[in-house]
Amino acid sequence: MTDTLPIVYTPTVGEACEHFSEIYRRARGLFISWPDRHQIDEMLQSFSRNDIRVIVVTDGERILGLGDQGVGGMGIPIGKLSLYTACGGIHPASTLPIMLDVGTNNAQLIDNPLYMGWRHPRIDDDSYLEFMDMFIEAVKRRWPDVLLQFEDFAQKNATRLLQRYRDRLCCFNDDIQGTAAVTTGTLIAAAQAAGSRLCDQRVVFLGSGSAGCGIAEKIVAMMVDDGLSEHEARGRVFMVDRCGLLTTRSPRCSISSKSWSPPDTALPTGRSAPAPSRCSTLCAMRIPTVLIGVSGQPGLFSEEIVKEMHRHCARPIIMPLSNPTSRAEAQPADLIAWTEGAALVATGSPLPRWFTRVKPTISPNAITLYLPRPRARRAGRQGRADNGKDAHRRKPHPGRSLPAGSGGKRRAAAAGGGDRDDIARHCPGYREGRPAGGRGAAASAKNSCLPASNKPTGRRATPPINAHRSEKTGPAGNVISGRQIASRP
Repeated sequence: MTDTLPIVYTPTVGEACEHFSEIYRRARGLFISWPDRHQIDEMLQSFSRNDIRVIVVTDGERILGLGDQGVGGMGIPIGKLSLYTACGGIHPASTLPIMLDVGTNNAQLIDNPLYMGWRHPRIDDDSYLEFMDMFIEAVKRRWPDVLLQFEDFAQKNATRLLQRYRDRLCCFNDDIQGTAAVTTGTLIAAAQAAGSRLCDQRVVFLGSGSAGCGIAEKIVAMMVDDGLSEHEARGRVFMVDRCGLLTTRSPRCSISSKSWSPPDTALPTGRSAPAPSRCSTLCAMRIPTVLIGVSGQPGLFSEEIVKEMHRHCARPIIMPLSNPTSRAEAQPADLIAWTEGAALVATGSPLPRWFTRVKPTISPNAITLYLPRPRARRAGRQGRADNGKDAHRRKPHPGRSLPAGSGGKRRAAAAGGGDRDDIARHCPGYREGRPAGGRGAAASAKNSCLPASNKPTGRRATPPINAHRSEKTGPAGNVISGRQIASRP
């Protein structure tokens, strides 16, 4: 899985989407175009299987950090469902990738003679919602208990589609909810590794898309759980786009951005006017302890920004989450070098782990990362529907994470002077002589379903969600600054 994950999904899937029409070999999934909107029922009925459990659907408008890829976006649903089969144990015949071809605004695709999609500008507004209504109702009639995942829709549509259909069908948006759950869990773990709490952090986002807004909302909710008021929590989250810092008075804010943007008064005293227009200015004002990149623009986390942040923050938490790898805001090796090994780094795409000459440690007070609604995941396997409402857990689920040791933040050294038996008891995935990582180790925030053991079992692999029940496979884990963090797929 370690070797194949970057091939099945990001970063390789990004190249597959860009060249989808040129490398197309055989049919996989269902393509529904705007001109065929009145035949959606017939198209769904053409599938002989009545037990479709999971559908991943996209309209190809915001594919990873690559933008509008038209029907080339079909690579994303195919890749996601392949992961659900490999990591979640869902039979591939019970999955269905769907591409909604409503046109494309990518002139290069329209001019490409090999382009397989509908050569027409994208439909929008009322016509778009009419098309989506027809699609959702047809899916509900054909497979009423299916789990529907919205994937890589543009921000202007992502939030409103989720709000519009979440009470009609079991559905969720991975960019808004899935990314938010995983990123927030990683941030909590990183804050613990830095010796602080989530409510003490000041978070700056670069990028104001659907993923950024979803993560921001989840962070605010968790800060409230940590003891802050909602007003105080929103005052600790800042978002910067190409026009500068977004506040509640920014006329360019989208509806989703305005719902959480902090007031101008959240800026340090005497510095609220004019609002800073660059991330480097925010760093100079000693605002961020956490930088999260969801912009899709490479190189935005410059050496100047990172060093300025490190001057006032001993253990900066930096997450260049944009994918594929070519779109990441910074490379982990650079971030580690610029902060002299002090940064806690998490990435959105799999990258080589970074080791430093520091003894790694394992904390038994680990957390478990969940999707917004655990029952929605089970619905895909058991044929039951849920409304997909947001939910979050702070405490680890018994049996799926490392048990908390007596005395709270008890730590065992994984190398040199530590109790290896105690480590192995709390972390079956640890192998003596192969520590998990070092200080400043880069971790993948979205690719956390890797098995902890490479030993062949001689039988069908147990899905990671049940890994704690297997004697031969330890719980899955990520590494942040050399600490093992139990996580769910």
